[in-house]
Amino acid sequence: MAVGTAPYVFLIFGTGWIATQIKELLQASGKTAITANARLENREQVLSELATHKPNHVINCAGVRGTPNADWCEDHKVETMRSNVLGVLNLVDCCYLQRIHVTHFGSACIYDREPENLLKLPAYNEDDEPFYAGSWYSRSRLMSEQAIRHYPNLLLLRIRVPIAPDLHPGNLLTRLFKYDKLLSLPHSISVLPNLLPAAILLAENNVTGIYNLTNPTPSSNNEVMELAKKWIRPDLKWENFELQDMLKVLKAPRCNALVDSSKLVAKCKELGYEVKEPKEALEEVFIEMKAKGL
Repeated sequence: MAVGTAPYVFLIFGTGWIATQIKELLQASGKTAITANARLENREQVLSELATHKPNHVINCAGVRGTPNADWCEDHKVETMRSNVLGVLNLVDCCYLQRIHVTHFGSACIYDREPENLLKLPAYNEDDEPFYAGSWYSRSRLMSEQAIRHYPNLLLLRIRVPIAPDLHPGNLLTRLFKYDKLLSLPHSISVLPNLLPAAILLAENNVTGIYNLTNPTPSSNNEVMELAKKWIRPDLKWENFELQDMLKVLKAPRCNALVDSSKLVAKCKELGYEVKEPKEALEEVFIEMKAKGL
């Protein structure tokens, strides 16, 4: 790995919602955080960025998630593959050749389970082989993880329906607030204000391997909405519908993912950081949103 020198440099690939939050956190703690201009799939550009900035750590948040949702990927298969598979592999490989630690934000949407078994069977952990490829988005994330997971310089963090105290289009809250009908199965969530500092801590300590970057226990859309109603949206109303009803209006199916974050919780505790339960982390989000007038 690259030996730490002054200044301690983080090079961030991606300019979106999560990348912006990470850069703000790094800068607030006095660290040098630089946004790369290279396209992930362009090897010459990536190598040039690494040579120019000489980072101690690379953080990759770039990738295609689909706008307004993952159905976008069904109509843009080539763009999705170039970014999520070719681009990610290229970046990780370039960092490997330059002996640089790289943190990649992947996805936990690579597992699936029948709704009736979500709470009956153990949640998927990092040792369980991922398999879900029912949507083009999940297929690209699955292929990406399979391609890069053996690189010794890699920290791969799987996120799931991220939440933050804002109304960004990528925020689960923003999407839920727009819908009159919701599916409310148990699922894992990533409350970013609690988890992004954990991600940075892992990177700073050169932790490698795969971690489910989710809060420990299952949540559900109903639980999220009830907390939102309590703190910021007292007039919220919604109805629930069944999985089969939801699938009728989507181009591609969605996975029902419950993942185990015990490995993350243990490692963060070892490093002196607490990964909070979803309810506590969510309430902190809504308290902040209320203070912002959101």
